[in-house]
Amino acid sequence: MATNSFKPTKTWYKDADKYWKAVPSSMDGMLGGLEMVHTPDMRGSSSFLARLRSDPALLQLGTGYACDCGAGIGRVSKHFLLKHFDRVDLVEQNAQFLEMAETKYLKEERDSGSVGTMSAVGLQDFDPPAGRYDTIWCQWVLNHLTDNDMIAFLGRCTRGLAPGGIVCVKENVATRGYVVDRSDSSVTRAASIFEGLFRAAGMKVVCTQIQTDFPQGLFEVVMWALIPEAATT
Repeated sequence: MATNSFKPTKTWYKDADKYWKAVPSSMDGMLGGLEMVHTPDMRGSSSFLARLRSDPALLQLGTGYACDCGAGIGRVSKHFLLKHFDRVDLVEQNAQFLEMAETKYLKEERDSGSVGTMSAVGLQDFDPPAGRYDTIWCQWVLNHLTDNDMIAFLGRCTRGLAPGGIVCVKENVATRGYVVDRSDSSVTRAASIFEGLFRAAGMKVVCTQIQTDFPQGLFEVVMWALIPEAATT
C-alpha cells in the first residue's frame, strides 16, 4: 500500500543486513528468484550507457573507472560494467557476497586487476575516494536508504566523480508515494520523489530511460543519469 510519507524504523539497516545475510550468494539470490530478468536488465543498461556516451553534452564521460554500488556478488560488474570500463570497484555491505565475488564469481577479473577495491560497507556509510570515478552505478540499492541518507550519499558521490563523471541510478519505482516493505527494509518510491531527492542532493537529471522487456506484474524500473548541479553553472 502506498503512503505519502516514509518513517524508517530504528532498526532499519540492521533488519536489512539480517535479511540479506540469509540470501544465497548466487545469481538467483541477487535477483530475488527472478533470474529471467538478467538478460533484459543487462541489455537495458547497455542501451542507456550507449545513449549517454553519444550525448554531446557528456563528451567528457570517461571509460576508465566505475563503481558498482550495492554490488552483491558482482553480477552487474561482470556482465555490464566490465564490458564498458577498464576497472570497477565494488561496494556491498554483505561480506559474504564479496567473498563469493573475490574467490569465485569475479576471481579471474580480480586476479587480472580489472576489479579493484571491494568495500564491505553500506552506502549510508560509504564515502567515495575524491575524483576517482567516471561512473558511479547504483542499481536496486537506493531503495534500502532512508531519504536523508540518500541525499547525503549522493552528495558524497559528487566529490567522488572524475571531471565529466556521472551517477547512474536504476531503481524500481512506485506509481505514487512510498511503498514500504518491512521484510527487507526497502522502500519503493515514486519517480517524482526520487527526482526531488536528487535535487536536494545538488544533482541534475540529464537523461532518463525506462527498462523494457521485464515480466508483467513487476514494479516499473527507471534509469536516471545525474551530474552535479555545479557542473552546469
